[in-house]
Amino acid sequence: MPAEPFDPPGVSWTRVQFRLAWVRRAMLLIRTLLLVSGAVAVALLFPAYARWAWLGAGLLVVLSCWRFWLIGRAVRNLGYAEREEDLWITSGALFRRLTVVPYGRMQLVDVQQGPLERMAGLAQVQLHTAASGTNAAIPGLTPEDAARLRDRLTELGAAELSGL
Repeated sequence: MPAEPFDPPGVSWTRVQFRLAWVRRAMLLIRTLLLVSGAVAVALLFPAYARWAWLGAGLLVVLSCWRFWLIGRAVRNLGYAEREEDLWITSGALFRRLTVVPYGRMQLVDVQQGPLERMAGLAQVQLHTAASGTNAAIPGLTPEDAARLRDRLTELGAAELSGL
């Protein structure tokens, strides 16, 4: 099966930092621990529902282990390509996605960094366009790469809007 729609020839992809996988895995572990703790509390406080609480906790652990593995694959597939007239963003492990954002359609370029990202030395560039359904984000960048990309995209977007 050809990978043409998601990996066209002649496109040079820039991949994100793999540290993003560990940040996402840490967030998954925190959520899983909180939910499993809740299930254990239900099992201990309400013996009538203990069987279902333990079953739910076990299912949650199994799904979290699968998600832990899947996060690594998803981060390996995250990347972007700066082309002459547009920016291409590829993502997804099970369900692949290729987003093409023309520079002239960009209205706002936002750089974000949460506490775990800051600890890992990562940032995210979020692109906003006139289309409400556009979810163009590039997580897992170093702060330097995020600043460079932000400046380049705003410069190219302004040039496209002015008709240069």
